[in-house]
Parts: sequence; structure tokens; C-alpha cells
Amino acid sequence: MRPPGTFASPSPLPRTYPWHTDILAATFWVGEVLDPDAPDGSQRVSTYDSRWMERYGGCDGVWIDQQCQTEQRYEEDGWWPRHVEPRMNPFYLDLPFDDVNDDSAFAMRGDVIPWAVDPGYAEHVGDRSFSLMKNRWVQLRHSGRTCYGQIADAGPGVYDDAGYVFGIDDRRPVSRAFRGAGLDVSPALNGCLDLAGLDQLISRVDWRFVEAEDVPDGPWTRIVDDDPWVR
Repeated sequence: MRPPGTFASPSPLPRTYPWHTDILAATFWVGEVLDPDAPDGSQRVSTYDSRWMERYGGCDGVWIDQQCQTEQRYEEDGWWPRHVEPRMNPFYLDLPFDDVNDDSAFAMRGDVIPWAVDPGYAEHVGDRSFSLMKNRWVQLRHSGRTCYGQIADAGPGVYDDAGYVFGIDDRRPVSRAFRGAGLDVSPALNGCLDLAGLDQLISRVDWRFVEAEDVPDGPWTRIVDDDPWVR
């Protein structure tokens, strides 16, 4: 079920992925509670993991007044958190396509996700307990810096924006929430990319999907998440 838009058909490797340019980036973190009354307002869970915070190793930051707050990351630490030893990759992000819980996204995922035809994915397209998005690699650029991260959640704002996430025409995100932000990045990615503050919706990035074999060694490969199942 292909939505309106300009897409490349899912195709075997090798393939190239288009850049999505000048996209406003927000920052989120494991353990954040943005809105306790919203079904998607807590980052103690993710789209793909009902025990995300527990499996990650705790708050991706520091506890202040019983709230999980994030903190700036530094190159001298490899952008690693200082108050928790993560058990999952701290270089994580989300994109507004929840291929498991959103009915629309699930219905179209086999038609719009480029790697849906790949072995290891094709046989699971109809399986709602398996995500085609979880742990996929993304390359990001900002102000002359290039960093890499893995998808760990979905958002912000909407959850079936196939035209933006998979389109080849560099279209803008559909959601106007959070000033139209098109992705959330972790504190590690925020620091690595030298974005303007942890709570400021100012910085814009370019991003594209990449295959795992094209990801260079770096702090983002110190821990690599490779479990595509929904937990």
C-alpha cells in the first residue's frame, strides 16, 4: 500500500540512499518523561521496547529531584554518558515511522522500506513482533561533522510519515509539532554533531540511511544493537 509521494521501490543491494537535508533536530534521552499523560510522552519505554530504560542500563543522564535529566556529552569521553554505563548503543535516534504499532505504517512497510526485500527482513514483513526499522543505521551531518546512530524509537509528532522518511525528493516532515522537527537524536549524537544545546530546537542536520557495513568504526560502534524483535 504505497502512499502518495516519490519513492524508490524496495530493491536488492547494493543501493544508495538519498540525503534528507536541513532537517530540524530535537534531542531526547532514555528515561526522559516529556508528558506523563501522553501515551508517547515517556522515554522509559520505546516503540520497540517496553523495558527500554531497564535494558539500556538506566537513565541516560543524571537523576535530579527524582527526574531523569540529560547532560552534555564530551569528546574526551567519546560522547559517552558519565553517570551510567549503557548496555545499549548511546548513539540512538528516532524517525517518524513506527512500523510496528502504527496501523498505517505497518500496512505499507513492505512497499516503502527499501530493505524490506532483503533476506532477514522479507520473511518478516507480515510479522508485527519484528521491526524493519529497529537498529537500522543512519548517517548524520552538521557543521562539518559526521556521526552515526541506530534507530531505537519512533517520532516525533507522527508515526507514518513515509513520504519524508523514505521519499527520494527531500520532502519536509509532515508534523508541525516541536517546530517541525524531523527526528530526535540522543545526547551522544547531540554532542558528536555539536548541536546548539540539549533543549533548544535550533540546529538542523542532514541525514540518510546507510548499511551496517558502510558505518566506519567510531564511538558509535563500541556497542552495536542487533536485535530487531519487539520486546
